Amino acid sequence: MLNKYPVWKYLLIAVVMMAGLLYALPNLYGADPAVQVSSSMRGVEVDEGTLAQVTGILEREEIAIKTARFEEGLLLVRFDNTEVQLRAAERIKNGLGSGYVVALNLAPATPDWLRGLNAAPMYLGLDLRGGVHFLMEVDMDAAVRQSEENIVSDLRTLLRSNRLRYQTVTRGSDGVRVRFADAAPLEEAGSLIETEFPALAVEVMEGEGAQLRVRLTEAEADAIRKFALQQNIITLRNRVNELGVAEPVIQQQGTSRIVVQLPGVQDTARAKDILGATATLEYRLADTEHDVRTVVESGRVPVNVKLYTERDGQPILLKKQIIVTGDQIVDAASTIDENGSPAVTVRLDGNGGRRMSKVTRDNIGKPMAVVFIENRTETRIIDGEPVRTTKRVEEVISVATIRDHFSNRFQTTGLDGTGEARDLALLLRAGALATPIEIVEERTVGPSLGQDNIEQGFNAVLLGFALVLVFMGAYYRVFGLVADLALTLNLVLLIALLSLLQATLTLPGIAGIVLTVGMAVDANVLIFERIREELRAGGTPQASIHSGYAKALSTIADANITTLIAAVVLFSFGTGPIKGFAVTLSLGILTSMFTAIMGTRAVINLIYGGRRVSKLAI
Repeated sequence: MLNKYPVWKYLLIAVVMMAGLLYALPNLYGADPAVQVSSSMRGVEVDEGTLAQVTGILEREEIAIKTARFEEGLLLVRFDNTEVQLRAAERIKNGLGSGYVVALNLAPATPDWLRGLNAAPMYLGLDLRGGVHFLMEVDMDAAVRQSEENIVSDLRTLLRSNRLRYQTVTRGSDGVRVRFADAAPLEEAGSLIETEFPALAVEVMEGEGAQLRVRLTEAEADAIRKFALQQNIITLRNRVNELGVAEPVIQQQGTSRIVVQLPGVQDTARAKDILGATATLEYRLADTEHDVRTVVESGRVPVNVKLYTERDGQPILLKKQIIVTGDQIVDAASTIDENGSPAVTVRLDGNGGRRMSKVTRDNIGKPMAVVFIENRTETRIIDGEPVRTTKRVEEVISVATIRDHFSNRFQTTGLDGTGEARDLALLLRAGALATPIEIVEERTVGPSLGQDNIEQGFNAVLLGFALVLVFMGAYYRVFGLVADLALTLNLVLLIALLSLLQATLTLPGIAGIVLTVGMAVDANVLIFERIREELRAGGTPQASIHSGYAKALSTIADANITTLIAAVVLFSFGTGPIKGFAVTLSLGILTSMFTAIMGTRAVINLIYGGRRVSKLAI
């Protein structure tokens, strides 16, 4: 019989629609301004005691709480508005002290019964939720310079182990220079270096004495730059995770830049400090063979010794040989030492632990220093233009006598307050940046502006939706009302899919939804016009419905597939906002195909199918 669906098709459509309504529902509940509390160090747990402590702090300050409970392993305290949220966050930070991460968030207000079904609202992007946007420039050449510094040490070791006498090994602007007393060992040394280090290019410098120039090959230098960029992205992700930010966007832009978007972040100063900081540590033995005062007065620093300054301004001599560095630290937590001073408990990886074990075993009773290293960016106005320079600051934060043999776990003291201890532990735990970065652009979107964007976007969708409904109902009558129903269900399905995939909705994404609303009725227009043509040609109503859907299908498929291909290309090659537009457009095409073809056909079949009809309201 013409225009009748089997029961299973009606059941399938009903199940899809019910699931769509269910998973789109969480978006109606909005979000609450919240403060989340988590642990930042081992041995400190967020439990019922922490909950009682937080609620006690807020009660004393007469700050009203909406709810306070544990969600997904975090203590989440919800408030009625952002003003109360900001005041509460400051009081909680001061009241709890070190050992905890207190972060601002916007928590979905989804009821528990929906959460039990894993139904959650869409994530909102920076332009809708508010937050901060950073564009960071990576110092790619610094990674190459660091590799060349390592080459200097490796070449010295290689030449000494092969008993090739050299005068100096130094790094210059054009690579590493190895100088010999005469030309006799040049050929052997060059061959040895190329064999041991295939990534290095060796060149004999004619007319400049007996010396070799050793440089990284261009391919190796490019590989180092790319690795440094990717390593920085990984480190920034770790740092953002430590900050407790939900739905961050961290991605590469071009060949040397990283975009970081932190939706919902309102404490931008701390986010900027943590993301841009390049703090790390080095552990070195102190030099006890030379008098530091004599060295300072003469200005001649002995070989294999380096002059540093302690935090109180006193000079100190340390050995150039590094025991362990920050990249060998696998865990760090801020704590309080036995004297009540702030400290950082450090745990090393296997290689670092073995190295530390050997050094401490052989040097009991000798002093070991901790060097704090940070790259600071300074901006100066030169000829009316801002010029940024990166300065490497190295200072000795503690010097302690090795009292016992230890290996991969120990404490670092000498820090300036619990705040520095907490931040240093965070940076060490997240990993050191492979090369310095500089924040070249910063934009902040306030929560109120984000709310305005949401309202304007919602109004745009609503207006476009209403105009299409009116036009379709007026022009195609009953068939138009069926198309309106399909359009409504299409919008519900699209929101449900975005929520299920936990996609991040941005303003371009809303533009994609508005475009989808317009495109969703295209298929119905094609079908309805085809039915009208069949009726004008003398076809019966039932045959015209059947022919209209059958003959328009190939045209609809062709049009939507070409648009889908364009959306996939946009997603593949685009960046953040373009990807957001492509996602909503792609999903909108798929849902509109389902509702416009299968959905409307089901409703039309229910109205007209299997009946004697003399006229269609189209």
